[in-house]
Amino acid sequence: MFNAQAYGKVSVLVPDNGGVVPYGNTVVVRGSEGTLVIDPSLALDRDPVGADLVLISHGHEDHFAGLRHFDAPTFAHHLDAPSVASLETMLTQYGLGPAERLEVERVITQEYGIPPTHERVAEVGDGHVFDLGDRTATVIHLPGHTPGHSGVLIEPDGFLYVADIDLTSFGPMYGDLGSSIDDFLASIDHAATIGARWYGTFHHKGVIMGSDEFRKRLTIYRDKTFRREDRLLEFLGEPRTIDDIVAHRLVYRPHVKAPYVDAVERRTAQLHLERLVTAGVVTAAEDGEFRRAP
Repeated sequence: MFNAQAYGKVSVLVPDNGGVVPYGNTVVVRGSEGTLVIDPSLALDRDPVGADLVLISHGHEDHFAGLRHFDAPTFAHHLDAPSVASLETMLTQYGLGPAERLEVERVITQEYGIPPTHERVAEVGDGHVFDLGDRTATVIHLPGHTPGHSGVLIEPDGFLYVADIDLTSFGPMYGDLGSSIDDFLASIDHAATIGARWYGTFHHKGVIMGSDEFRKRLTIYRDKTFRREDRLLEFLGEPRTIDDIVAHRLVYRPHVKAPYVDAVERRTAQLHLERLVTAGVVTAAEDGEFRRAP
């Protein structure tokens, strides 16, 4: 269900569908003294490389759906390790209502094969280095999508894995309870400062060659955040409640039907409203309505 693409001693296992959800691009780093697998995806039906270590970039089911096939020490950033270790903890971070939560849990359990718990998920922090002999893999904290979302810089190959800073036309996703627009924007800016030969994403775009091309795509991707904000300001020409904004949709197109949509739209709207009220361009009334400031 995947094809292996080589970038120096780094391999990217690309699913047949190109990494479209629910699948993703798994990264493999082969060093002289060990093999590291990053984000084993649903495309894997076994451990295809004999992993010595596994790193999960953040606590979302598509990034560790294939973890059940590996018998190796597993690591995640300390802010997201609890969500990797516990399905219940991850679901709570999605901010779903009771009915939606049951449906999402059913899908995650059946489609992704995620067990209730993963034992022995060790915590790491920003700057942690996995020494693989002739290769190093350094954890780079890139929060915003989730609190612990992290990338990995692999040297000497010059491969930067940026996980769900995925450069898609969909734009940045920050719909969890622990998500942050400001953190996401700062992480995008930080990623732009890191020179590399190749830049790997988990979804869709795969691997981008060259820092100039990567930064160009990052700028387009980053701007999607402000386009959502502009659309929200236009909508707030009249008083609107948070329910009105959720129904209007800032993230998903109107035809998209899924149990998580309203939760993502609500959290996204809340985060943008907080920014706009703080900036003084939106006013919040006591009755719960929001309006563009005159």
